[in-house]
Amino acid sequence: MKSSALILILIFSAVFMFIIASIPDFITLEFQVTERLKAQENAINIAEAGINYYVWHLAHYPDDLQDGTGVAGPYIHNITDPQAGLIGNYSLDISGNIQCNNMSSVEITSTGSTTQFPNEKRIIKSIYSRPSVSQFTYIINDNVWAGSDRIIKGPYHSNGGVRMDGENNALVTSAKETWNCTTSFGCNYPYEIKPGVFGQGEGGERGLWKFPTEIIDFNAITVDLAQLKTLAQSNGIYFDKSENIGYTNGKGYHLILKENGTIDVYVITKLNKVYAYNYEQGSYWSYEVINQETFYQNIAPQSSCGVLFFEDDLWIQGKLNGKITIASANLINSNVDTNVILNGNIEYKDSDGSDGLTLISEKNIKIPLYSPDNMELFGIFIAQKGNFGRDHYKSNYNPWHKRSKLEITGSIISNKRVGTKWTCGGTYCSGYNERENSYDSKLTINPPPLTPFSDDEYKIIKWEEIN
Repeated sequence: MKSSALILILIFSAVFMFIIASIPDFITLEFQVTERLKAQENAINIAEAGINYYVWHLAHYPDDLQDGTGVAGPYIHNITDPQAGLIGNYSLDISGNIQCNNMSSVEITSTGSTTQFPNEKRIIKSIYSRPSVSQFTYIINDNVWAGSDRIIKGPYHSNGGVRMDGENNALVTSAKETWNCTTSFGCNYPYEIKPGVFGQGEGGERGLWKFPTEIIDFNAITVDLAQLKTLAQSNGIYFDKSENIGYTNGKGYHLILKENGTIDVYVITKLNKVYAYNYEQGSYWSYEVINQETFYQNIAPQSSCGVLFFEDDLWIQGKLNGKITIASANLINSNVDTNVILNGNIEYKDSDGSDGLTLISEKNIKIPLYSPDNMELFGIFIAQKGNFGRDHYKSNYNPWHKRSKLEITGSIISNKRVGTKWTCGGTYCSGYNERENSYDSKLTINPPPLTPFSDDEYKIIKWEEIN
């Protein structure tokens, strides 16, 4: 029995001594793990310091992508502490997105690490730019009414008042604290004083209605058409008035976007009229139906500057491959403003963000009478002086006066009230019965060339850690 007890004592003693001997190693290991975790946290802070430094650098030297060195990177900066001395460094890789010889955004990649654990690196990639209008589903410079059938996915802003009866999943903002809501917005005669945003939509209860907010300067977000014309003439593609290129009876151009990246251009020589109504013009004859046209040429937008300028009215449709900006304006005759007619569906060949369209009209962007029953539109649509919409057409144009569904993926920037559905005495009588709008998140980072900005201030518009 004594020998057995002695053996047990020796075994327990050996185990105890083993445990005692392992404690320093365990403590050391835990300390190293803690220090590594601390180093990883410090590394991302150092990487963030690199981003902040280059944002400061760009504020002082906006066109410098070489950190003041004049040579290619990466650019390494040490981080020191007054007491501890050198504690780590960050390495910067800088690249710019150049469109038409203009830098639209800067991509900053910063890799941070500590001196103690140089292999524990953290990498941050950010994009520094002025936010573009592509971050909004709508920007409207007028009062507006979004009906109960509307589904709006993305930020919605008006410099006027907003009646929001539809469904929205993002902020709806108005620059107005109150506004005079008239009968054309469903209010009592002659008008009612309403909050900046009101209506039957559920967004108010969800905290998605905000007013008054800062006005978005519509003059600032619209494009300098003269500058755009000059760029198209020097680096892009320019078309003079159709009547000045050998077609004395030219009425405008018809563009068909093609999946191979080219565009077929037709000159329209005869138009048919239809009887229409809108708030601005009242009842009028709208010359919007193509009766005769002649093929003019096939063009391929340049990848370095995909800007096209037409000194005439435009009709457009098709499937786009690439990123381009198309403008329609008459800068020869200041008394004439051009319009754009969305003659059919406008789609993208790919949905990965590599395709994008910014379409600019000097006045209106219109969906015509003879439009698809289920219409799809992809793009950023800018009506600088007029509005985006579809006129009211009478029932004698049956069944074309009523269309089923309109889906828009992108942004609508309209100087005047937007409307694609009409009611007569509270009953749907013309336009698209169902309408759904979604902003294109893939274009918020890298929109088509010279897409207007919604803010004058440069910001970090994308921040992500790369594993």
